[in-house]
Amino acid sequence: MGNLDIKGTKLGDNTNQVTAYEVAALNVDTAQDLEETAWMNNRASIQWGWFNSNPDLKSALVMKAIWNVGKGYECDAATKVELEHIKGNGKQTFRDILFSLEVMRRIYGDSYAEIIRDEKTQKLINLKLLNPADIKVIFGKDGMIKMYEQINQENKSKAAEWKPEEILHFQNLSMCAQTHGISEIDVLEPTLKADEESFADVRKVMHSQAVPLVLWKLKTDDVTTINDFVGKINRARALGGENVFIPDDENLVSHDIIQVNLSQAIFEWRNDIRNKFYRNIGLPQIIPGAGGSSTESESKVIYTAYGNIVENDQKYIEEKIWNQLYKKIDLIPPESLIPQLQADTKKDVGQLGVTPGEMSPGGEA
Repeated sequence: MGNLDIKGTKLGDNTNQVTAYEVAALNVDTAQDLEETAWMNNRASIQWGWFNSNPDLKSALVMKAIWNVGKGYECDAATKVELEHIKGNGKQTFRDILFSLEVMRRIYGDSYAEIIRDEKTQKLINLKLLNPADIKVIFGKDGMIKMYEQINQENKSKAAEWKPEEILHFQNLSMCAQTHGISEIDVLEPTLKADEESFADVRKVMHSQAVPLVLWKLKTDDVTTINDFVGKINRARALGGENVFIPDDENLVSHDIIQVNLSQAIFEWRNDIRNKFYRNIGLPQIIPGAGGSSTESESKVIYTAYGNIVENDQKYIEEKIWNQLYKKIDLIPPESLIPQLQADTKKDVGQLGVTPGEMSPGGEA
């Protein structure tokens, strides 16, 4: 028998001690004091993989683009005719190209389209989308873009090059003197991993509820008898729960059904991950229809606040089109709920029996 003397108590060595979180140092990618500085996205395949494997991420980025460019644009008659003749790959429209550029810049940080003009008149003829994973941006010593190069992914050779004015270039959150935009996926990656891990864990538990683990206890060590019994049980389960008839002798066979009940903490953790995801990506959950328990009034306020973000994004796109294509367009903003909010305020004033001044901040109700 083992020695159960309490004097044998030992202390741990803190090998599992939680260490303080530290942020990795990161410098701004800038053009160096060289004749040429090149930048190319070396995480493009990872970012594209996340976009196509995580449905929440894909839906969120597509939804943001729909809000920004989905309602189309307004412009003068001459510009409208010119833009409507843009065909992209032959089957695309100008709005298709704007939509793709908007989604791609959020995935990769940068998105590109080749600007094709008439050699004589310099009239805009077409825009052709480019794969951001193939594009290398070359900066001069002055920090200005010198050229764009298309790199063949198979042999790393240069397939094409363009002057700065021959590329329509959208950047996401490009700040300071940084040579490229910032992918929204990079900062979301820890949250995306946590969500995938949590989903996989819950999926296993839920599957075990439908097909529970059964611990069979056989009072025999005869291999032939055990294998025969295992084969019959496995066939029964494979048939979707076919009946099994065995001699009623608990001294020969007994069993326990192993079930795992999900802790409420697991569901709270999943909700926390989801909330963090939408906060980080800057999309209110009411937009994709995952708003939870928000009231109608709260939803209207959130919708109105998000409208300001959309208008800021639309201004960015409009300015890029003007500065690089020399075309003036006005993207159609989302419908405003401010009139409804004002109507709700008047309704509240009437119901509460107070004056509008008393309903305003600083008033005394």
